[in-house]
Amino acid sequence: MELIVASAVGVLTAGGVYLVLRLRSFPVILGLALLSYAVNVFLFASGRLAINMPPVLQKYGEASYTDPLPQALVLTAIVISFGMTAVLVMIALGAFFEAETDEINMDDPAPAGDEDRA
Repeated sequence: MELIVASAVGVLTAGGVYLVLRLRSFPVILGLALLSYAVNVFLFASGRLAINMPPVLQKYGEASYTDPLPQALVLTAIVISFGMTAVLVMIALGAFFEAETDEINMDDPAPAGDEDRA
């Protein structure tokens, strides 16, 4: 089970890094979302993969339990990543409507469509 979770975190991280390095804004947003999913799975797996265990330590009974802290961290990270994604989509839409392209090109000094003005 640990191998599957570790592989999932690796694949999500590799896909996220690949998409972040693209020259379009939409794949960059998808890449950041994949990276946040990878972090969420990593945080969730850090609480040990225990099946059919109680979430808190009980007074009587078993001595093992599932740690609830990683679950709370993942819920917080989901809310933060949703807000971050919404802000990035709005920034990308504003840049697209202003420049009429979603390319991320740092070398071009003139915006697209201004070739006839120069």
